[in-house]
Amino acid sequence: MIKINQLSIDIGKKHIINNVSTEIKKGAITAIIGPNGAGKSTLLNAATRLIDVTKGTVELNGTEITKLKSDQVARQLAVLKQSNHTNLKLSVRDLVNFGRFPYSKGRLTQEDIGIIDESLDYMGLTSLQDTYLDELSGGQRQRAFIAMTLAQDTDYIFLDEPLNNLDMKHSVQMMQLLRRLVREKQKTIVIVIHDINFASCYADYIVAMKDGEILLDGPKDSVITPEALKKVYDMDINIECIFGQQICVYFDDEKTVDDFVREAQLI
Repeated sequence: MIKINQLSIDIGKKHIINNVSTEIKKGAITAIIGPNGAGKSTLLNAATRLIDVTKGTVELNGTEITKLKSDQVARQLAVLKQSNHTNLKLSVRDLVNFGRFPYSKGRLTQEDIGIIDESLDYMGLTSLQDTYLDELSGGQRQRAFIAMTLAQDTDYIFLDEPLNNLDMKHSVQMMQLLRRLVREKQKTIVIVIHDINFASCYADYIVAMKDGEILLDGPKDSVITPEALKKVYDMDINIECIFGQQICVYFDDEKTVDDFVREAQLI
C-alpha cells in the first residue's frame, strides 16, 4: 500500500499542495481528477519521488520512500509522465528494453528477454517490435510506453494523462487495457485524468482535488454525485445511469436534460 501523509509542496511562496493525505488501495485503479491547476500531476510526482516535498511523507509498503534507494523504488513502482516523447531513434523493442534497466543495468538476461517478449505480446506489439517510434500512430506509441512500464514488472503503475492525444476509440482501448492489467496481473494503477466519465466507468476509487487540496476521496460511487462534483468543478453536473454506469452530463444552466438529449440525437 502507498500512504500519503499530510503532504505539502511549496514552490517559492506558492502552495501547490496543501496538507493532503490519502491511501492508494492495492489491486485497483485510482483516478485523480479535478480542474486545471488542482495539483493532480504534482501529487503524482510527489508520490513517485520525482519531486521533493516541503512537508509530510510518502510510504511505500511501510517504508518512507525517501529512505529507499532508486533501484528499490524502480522495482516497486513505474511511472509514465505526461510528456513521454523522445527524439532518439528507437524501435519499439528498444524502448521496452528500458523497462528492465532497474534489474539488468543494460545487460539483458534471458529472464529479462522473456519479460520483454511477454510485455510486447500483452500489448499487441510483437509484430511492431522492430518499428521505430516515430513511425507509429499515437495510440500505438502510447501502448509502447505502457509496454515499457509493464516490462518494469512493478506492483504499482502511475500514469499522468495517458489519454492525451488519443481519439475516443483509442482512449476506450487504453482504459480497457488498464482494467485488464488490474484483473489479470493484479497491478495497482494510479491515473491522472481529466475526463470524469472515464474515471467513473473504469476507476475503482477517485481522489478529487481542487486548489492543491483533496476535497473528495473514496469509492467512485461516493464521488460521482451531483453534490460532490459541484464542489470540485463549480458547475452543475447531472448524473445519468446508463448501462449500469454513472455518466456525468454537463450543459448550460438554461438547458434541461431533455434539451441536451435532443441535441445529442441530432449529432
